[in-house]
Amino acid sequence: MIKIGFSKDVHPLKDGVRFVLGGVEIPHYKGSVGYSDGDCLLHAIAEAMLGALSLGDLGKFFPDNDPKYKNYDSQLILKEVFDYVNSKGYEISNLDTMISLEKPKIRDHVKEIRENIARILSCDVKLVSVKATTFEGLGFVGREEGVLCEAIVVLEKSDYMLD
Repeated sequence: MIKIGFSKDVHPLKDGVRFVLGGVEIPHYKGSVGYSDGDCLLHAIAEAMLGALSLGDLGKFFPDNDPKYKNYDSQLILKEVFDYVNSKGYEISNLDTMISLEKPKIRDHVKEIRENIARILSCDVKLVSVKATTFEGLGFVGREEGVLCEAIVVLEKSDYMLD
């Protein structure tokens, strides 16, 4: 059985905040602001996985009014979601992501981001795609006010695990 999930997440960028994408800190004078560590990419991936199984959005499981999740490591969020999805018999078949960001350029960080995501999801790095684009100076992304991340995940359940 195959399940497909999609999600997108948006975070504002702010001067003097560390910038983390895919669990990798990227040097930049602005960083992503969020209730947790602001890792827009991992949030989109985790929510896409929840969506694939019709479990609701990320805020249902990690509410932004729960002090436990203040400054929470998004790698733990993704790992907890993956562990739950995996406990239902699903594995990653494919993950495709898109980061919309004017600056910084992340080309030099993509390999490390892919490897980190694959490690968290216990899958081959060949199943993890991380791409980036700019908005050519247009909109909130183009004005460097925020980052937008999108994720599509394909989960596959082994025949022997069917309900």
